[in-house]
Amino acid sequence: MAHVKGTNMGNSESRLVVIFGGANGIGAACSRLMSERGWRVAVVDIDEKATQETASEVGGAAYNADISDLGAVERLAADIEREHGPVSSLVVSSGAFQERYAPDELPSDIWRKILAVNVEGTFNANRVFGTLMAKRGRGSIVNVVSHSGHVATPLFAYGPSKAAALNLTRSLAVQWARSGVRVNSVSPGHVMVARKLKRPPGRFAADVNSHIALGRHIEPNEIAEGVEFLASDKASAITGTDLVIDAGLIAAGSWELFGGVPPSISDSQ
Repeated sequence: MAHVKGTNMGNSESRLVVIFGGANGIGAACSRLMSERGWRVAVVDIDEKATQETASEVGGAAYNADISDLGAVERLAADIEREHGPVSSLVVSSGAFQERYAPDELPSDIWRKILAVNVEGTFNANRVFGTLMAKRGRGSIVNVVSHSGHVATPLFAYGPSKAAALNLTRSLAVQWARSGVRVNSVSPGHVMVARKLKRPPGRFAADVNSHIALGRHIEPNEIAEGVEFLASDKASAITGTDLVIDAGLIAAGSWELFGGVPPSISDSQ
């Protein structure tokens, strides 16, 4: 594990958030938005270059750690709290993804990697930082899961891993509720980030947006808004909840049986 301290972590009395996967995609959007909202941000990612760039951009601290390595996460927590003080909030946006495979063709190493990052890694980060928060009697955790954890998909490792992370979120919410720690999750739908633009043809439907109620994909910043809300005191009575931010993807699922999502009224006049 390596880290580079930010040159300015802002007001030492402001809240400190640790964001795993904070240098890319949704995590980077969370780093930027939470910094704008007055949080001190510790960006954690395995991408060293992107981590340093994002941390510099938000005036935070850059750390590189493998979330699937419990020992590395424990050392990371000790370093962050020694250098920047108590952590107020944890955001887990790290994720391992997969291409589409038939069940009998899914490579075992991909299966193990996805479970190691998405399930074991999420548990590692929650376990370490959540326990510290519980001992202090205050804190909030937001795990970024996926709409794939709610529905059936042909992603036979990724979907189940996100369903497990969703169940873990609810279980930890009860475990630490009386200790003052809130634990929630956000389930993004089809978010247009750089990695998806590189996917080979055939993974998604030709016209993904036609299957979504709002008829469009989601921007990373829209997910970050939900994350920051759940992490903040504005959500002080919310724990054990999953906030689905999917532009109506799950809701519209069965409408394909009835001809699809209705067009805009103005378009039909």
